[in-house]
Amino acid sequence: MTDQRQAAEANGVVGTPRRGLFMATFGFFAGLTTIVFYGAAGPIFEEHLALTGVFHGLLLGSPHLSKAVLRIPFGAWVDEAGGKKPMLILLASTIVGIAGLVVTLFLTYPDDFGMHLYPLLVLFGLLAGAGGATFSVGISQTSYWYPSDKQGFAMGAFAGAGNIGPGLVVYILPVLIGLTGLAMAYGIWLAFVVAVTIVYAIYAVDPYYFQLLRQGNDQEEAKETADELGQDIFPSGNTWESLRESASIRRTWVLVFLYTVSFGGGFTSLSAWFPTYWDLFHGFDLSIAGLLAGIFIVYGSLIRIPGGSISDRFGGENVAIASFSVMAIGAVVMTFASGFWPAFVGMMILGTGMGIANAAIFELVPKFVPEAVGGASGWISGVGGGGTLIILPALGYYTDVFGQIGYARGFSLFVVLSVVCALVSWGLKRYEPDVDAEVDETPVH
Repeated sequence: MTDQRQAAEANGVVGTPRRGLFMATFGFFAGLTTIVFYGAAGPIFEEHLALTGVFHGLLLGSPHLSKAVLRIPFGAWVDEAGGKKPMLILLASTIVGIAGLVVTLFLTYPDDFGMHLYPLLVLFGLLAGAGGATFSVGISQTSYWYPSDKQGFAMGAFAGAGNIGPGLVVYILPVLIGLTGLAMAYGIWLAFVVAVTIVYAIYAVDPYYFQLLRQGNDQEEAKETADELGQDIFPSGNTWESLRESASIRRTWVLVFLYTVSFGGGFTSLSAWFPTYWDLFHGFDLSIAGLLAGIFIVYGSLIRIPGGSISDRFGGENVAIASFSVMAIGAVVMTFASGFWPAFVGMMILGTGMGIANAAIFELVPKFVPEAVGGASGWISGVGGGGTLIILPALGYYTDVFGQIGYARGFSLFVVLSVVCALVSWGLKRYEPDVDAEVDETPVH
């Protein structure tokens, strides 16, 4: 590593792959925490705003709209600007959103904190949710730092460690609320994101190719020098073409649907919903509810790492069929569970199925959309991540219609969706893609 650093400095560039991975993961870790922006304190907002289940779900889902919309263009922008500038813009938006909520809470909570603030709170959620789009920026930034034979390690470390952030927040924030109050707890969260952004701004550097371009080298010169320094993945220059081509392929949208159920409508929706579920249905205080939700998030994130290896070994279609079937079993348990232990077991079964399914779906991308791997991955991570916008209001609707028991009966939605996805995955197994199609080497966004 020392020799590489010296060679880089001799060519007027700085940084190492390890530094690039750490800083990208650090920024993603902080940015992704906002997928539980309101979910970590969901019962408090529902009580003080007197929200119906649907409006509660819409508030919880507001950060996910901007996350889903921004992932695609910001991931593509990395190919032109490198990762540092896009990451800083997303983190800056996150800071504005959290700061807006903190100021509002200090000025209005609890006496003047009411439904008249709902549109403003949704706006803050949208701004803060930009942090969730750091996934597509960070994964592209990391892929350019590491050579092809180390991509698996780099992607696994980035996604596995970065996804833990929301799990820690849903546990720590309720504890802070109990110690310091709601406004101050969010203020501490704000200070953390600001600190991470400052550290990232100081220490993060773009991969060698982008640094060399800014020095005035043309693309071929920059590529040649960066290649000598160990970088062997470069922007292909056809990111937007890949997005357009993949959008015209039916198989892309089949995978988008599967990922919408397993990740956007599944894992991230329940990450925001579980604090409310454990608090208002099982009667735990917010700190215990946050701990239980945090267990789900951390476990579901970490199991995604071995899930990729399992998919490589047994085939993404087989693993998708099995994992969606496991999701259906977990959802059945959750639908009828009224006691703690059955519900906890059901939650962990759900987390197992969702985490492994998420990994299996991306294993299928180069097989079923070889014409435009990068574009398909962009649509899957972006649009598929937006399933939260449908599922969270739907879960809230169950509580409006069925009352208290609706918190359990809402999981019947996952029973239906999981069975449908298992059948769709079985259909994919029977379909033989054109193996002669040329695989697009565009980096996965």
